[in-house]
Amino acid sequence: MTPNYKSFIFKGYHFDTASKRLKLSYGFDDVWSFTEEYGLDFPFVDYDEQALNRVVQDLFFMAGVSYYKAFPTEQIRIDHGQLDRPAAEFFSNTYQKGLGEYFYINKLDPKTDIPFIATTEHLPALQHQERSGQLVAIGGGKDSLVSIEKLRGQPKVATWSLGHRNQLQPLVDRVGLKHFWVDRKLDPQLLSLSDHGALGGHIPISAIFACVGAIVAVLTGYQDVVVSNESSADEPTLHYNRVAINHQYSKSSAHEKAYQAHLARIFGDSLRYYSFLRPLSEVHIAEIFAAEGFEKYKDLFSSCNRAFVQGSDKMSWCGVCSKCAFSFLAFSPFINRIELEKLWHKNLLLDPTLVTTYQNLLGISGNKPLDCVGEVKESRAAMRLAQEKYPGLGYEFDIPESYDYKALAPHSMPDEIYSLLQPVKD
Repeated sequence: MTPNYKSFIFKGYHFDTASKRLKLSYGFDDVWSFTEEYGLDFPFVDYDEQALNRVVQDLFFMAGVSYYKAFPTEQIRIDHGQLDRPAAEFFSNTYQKGLGEYFYINKLDPKTDIPFIATTEHLPALQHQERSGQLVAIGGGKDSLVSIEKLRGQPKVATWSLGHRNQLQPLVDRVGLKHFWVDRKLDPQLLSLSDHGALGGHIPISAIFACVGAIVAVLTGYQDVVVSNESSADEPTLHYNRVAINHQYSKSSAHEKAYQAHLARIFGDSLRYYSFLRPLSEVHIAEIFAAEGFEKYKDLFSSCNRAFVQGSDKMSWCGVCSKCAFSFLAFSPFINRIELEKLWHKNLLLDPTLVTTYQNLLGISGNKPLDCVGEVKESRAAMRLAQEKYPGLGYEFDIPESYDYKALAPHSMPDEIYSLLQPVKD
């Protein structure tokens, strides 16, 4: 049984610039205390203290979701840091929608209010800071690599990552751009909280990444925090109690726009956040990567969530999860069959243990998997192309005649950046 604590507490944060360590502290009543740590292993430029404090506070409030979910309370107490009403609404909304899958898995009301309350009337806008360049988040998969290759020719572009340094180092070396490493250490008590009745489930992890990226940008003098979230992230995974549940909410255009508005109120256009791949479908990105990045990165990249194995210095594909199944499907029309089978050491389309997974991906039965996979209709488009190579794949489905996986979706990136992506429509 889950304990009924009165308040979740945002206790405080401290950034030691000498050691380059950031500590975030949380708790439940007087019973639990947690400390999460970040290390920023790169040189700092001359930065504005107020700007740094603001983006650190944003991470402080966003990262708390990892702990709040353990024992969701009806009250949130803020002992350190400031929120005005729009900021409180932003975090409340991000927690609620970003925890949609968590509510579903734990059979909780997905309309549960997350009670962030304003602590100040108004957060003042900061004086404009001169920043420039694109800071591209790299996670090890095809998406960020496509962004990197498309943006590589810009005057000032670098990459950054959060955690998993052993696995990512060879890939970062292959990319060959300036890179900023950040490590994250969760409070070790999280591993044992289930023994005390804590709830578990998916969190809006990409929202945490976005806030970390803003800190890196302030400390390095970059203007743009660039992620690689595609249009497919907008499709709900399932519906629960008449509420759309999206495993990828924090990768969605809705969250992107909400975070952009949150940043703009404080920073104007001196600190920007956007997805460079927002107009593209997953299958379209797979096609671009196959043509422009696969040969360069085929031995070093992975989009499998299980690729980051503790103690390993290599990327891998598990070959059993829904993300591996979708990735194999998305690549199949565009990459040689032998090359794909080398990555997975088997042919996933012909694996009988994945038939149900593919039926879910195609919307033939069950719900779409709770994972970062493409839309049902683009999975069908990819399968239709794959069936030309594999006539024995007997999945039956319809595709709207008007659907084109290459059609460009809306975006919210700056016009001058979008112009770098536009040639893909040809």
